[in-house]
Amino acid sequence: MCTGKCAKFIGVSLYPLAVAAIICNILLFFPAWDTKYVQEDTEGSNRTITEEVKYMGGLVGGGIMVLIPAIHIHATGKRGCCANRCGMFLSIAFAAVGVVGSLYCLVVSSLGLVNGPTCEYENSDKKLIWGTPFKTNQKFGNESYLFDKNLWSECIKPKDVVEFNVILFSILLVLGVLETLLCAFQMINGLFGCLCGTCGKKGQA
Repeated sequence: MCTGKCAKFIGVSLYPLAVAAIICNILLFFPAWDTKYVQEDTEGSNRTITEEVKYMGGLVGGGIMVLIPAIHIHATGKRGCCANRCGMFLSIAFAAVGVVGSLYCLVVSSLGLVNGPTCEYENSDKKLIWGTPFKTNQKFGNESYLFDKNLWSECIKPKDVVEFNVILFSILLVLGVLETLLCAFQMINGLFGCLCGTCGKKGQA
């Protein structure tokens, strides 16, 4: 496969991944499919939204920082001003931005999974408080909530917030890995494109 066609394939593949990352991040702001939690968090009355959600790993990292490079990478695979050695060289820089963004998405989603969601739970004094029970509560010891679904009932509100966060952060994690691989491959492909051209039908540029 020539470098131009390869860049086009990578660019097209990155579009749905970036859009999916944006959608997942937006959905994470609405646990239990309710808008009241993001409103309460915005007003400052309660910290009801998981901190890792507010880091915008999917919206900014895996979304915008990948979507913009994808547009240029896709353009290098077409005939036009970008389908030349200069375009390929620029695609390396854009792909590097994509790698940074996707890695950010990967790290944030990993932290979201490890630390668990922000929710209302019962503390050791039998009082209902908002916080991250799986991160701060010592009664679970070293056991991860991810491998023991019996612990998920510790979160009282929002309803099913643990499942909600685990599913969406897991999707973001996978998206981040795929985006990183594609962008990293484009950096290599772009290097070959600089050296060998895009192998377009009208001659290499």
